[in-house]
Amino acid sequence: MEQVLNFIENVKALQIIDIVVAICLIVLFKVLSPSISYIIIKLFKFNSKSKKSIKESAFYSPLKVFITILGIYIAVLFLDTPLNLSDNVMNFVTKAFQIISVIAFAKALAASFTTKSTLIKKIRKNWKNDVEDSMLDFALKVARGIIYIIALFIVLAILQINLSGLVAGLGIGGIIVTLAAQDTAKNIFGGVVLFIDKPFNVGDWIQTSTYEGAVEDITFRTTRIRSAENYVVNIPNSTIADSAVINWSKLEKRRYKLPLSFPLKITSDKITQISNEIKDMLLNEPQVINEDTTITFSNIEANGLTLLVDIYFSTTVYKEYLKLKDSVNKKIMNIVHNAGVELNYPATSVYIEKQ
Repeated sequence: MEQVLNFIENVKALQIIDIVVAICLIVLFKVLSPSISYIIIKLFKFNSKSKKSIKESAFYSPLKVFITILGIYIAVLFLDTPLNLSDNVMNFVTKAFQIISVIAFAKALAASFTTKSTLIKKIRKNWKNDVEDSMLDFALKVARGIIYIIALFIVLAILQINLSGLVAGLGIGGIIVTLAAQDTAKNIFGGVVLFIDKPFNVGDWIQTSTYEGAVEDITFRTTRIRSAENYVVNIPNSTIADSAVINWSKLEKRRYKLPLSFPLKITSDKITQISNEIKDMLLNEPQVINEDTTITFSNIEANGLTLLVDIYFSTTVYKEYLKLKDSVNKKIMNIVHNAGVELNYPATSVYIEKQ
């Protein structure tokens, strides 16, 4: 407290004026930061007439922060000589200004690499359907990660941390080998494999040896899926990359195999009659692919005869598929009932030899 009082007593009238001018500079830069940011972005987006689109730019908010910090930095430089600030104070202020500037620029640049940014929307529109949304999103995450890593190295350089000594001590090869041995590195490499191979996209319904569900997100380390029971599971990318994955969303049609078992006493004419009636019924079903559908007298076994109805539906939506199965099953049951035949049921015949 005494030091503060002594400082106030030693402050001259001219120094008070300088402090007031410095404060005015800070306030001026703060007040003008939105307008200056708007003008700078407008210079690069001269075709845009919408103020909303300019203010929604990824660089708008970081520019406002930078201009405000620039005002503070200029004010401190202005007070350097009048207040005779120490070299340590000026060095701290300069480094703080540089670090905040790097962080603001990195944040703005990273925000430009999102699916919501105007730049990426334009690129996505030009690419049309050549790149899937999930793969593009993963690539953008990689780009943002690289931006932040570069920003981190720049900040470390500003703080004068000896990176060359660290790299020389560990060795580039040693770092790569160490990372490759880590589970995290494996998952990142697995994510790259998924990005290149494109076995599935966000929104697809997939099945692995352990889990089944809808893909919600693909990150650096994991793929998140939501199961039919509505729980969420995060699967390491390395596990998925090394596993067989069934992508049910890539179905072009759905198959339904229905074996009908009849008693041995049924005649071949009756089987032919039932087969023809089922075929005629399926011809009138709009979502049945008739050229891929077959009805065959497939088996003669000890406990009965089998008529195999092999149907392909054009729909790939699971709920619609269930409704079609329900409808077809009921119609087949009516055909069998009207033919005066009962379906066979599992049974075992026991013959006792009379002595």
